[in-house]
Amino acid sequence: MNIKKNDTVKVITGKYKNVEGRVTATDPKNNTVTVENVNKQKRHEKARRAQEQSKIVEVEGPIDASNVMVVCPTCHKAIRVKKTELEVDGKKKNVRICPNCFKNGETVVLDKAFKKEAEAQTAAAPKRQRKRAKAEKTETTEE
Repeated sequence: MNIKKNDTVKVITGKYKNVEGRVTATDPKNNTVTVENVNKQKRHEKARRAQEQSKIVEVEGPIDASNVMVVCPTCHKAIRVKKTELEVDGKKKNVRICPNCFKNGETVVLDKAFKKEAEAQTAAAPKRQRKRAKAEKTETTEE
């Protein structure tokens, strides 16, 4: 299951088709996800104390993970998630990326834990090359 908690997803089938929401819970064993404002169900709560009143509460119910697609934060399209290996601190880690943005030359990391590390890695590489290039130019001019 390529969907994680706090992902923005779009419902592609059923009563709530084309509704976007944030994932509040996942259940990989049953292959279901719970999305905000999707599949609302009414539950009856009984009063537990004398001062309380019984009430009917609306709760989001789970829907099958195959009925939702992850939405890319940059291109805002529903996508099939692509997994790829990315080197972070000398270690290879599997990261979820947007294939549409990857085709255009961007690497949009969907995992929030690795997003900062990936941005730091891509931003740090050109700076190192420029410093080396400047250092080489100064050495050649001094000689």
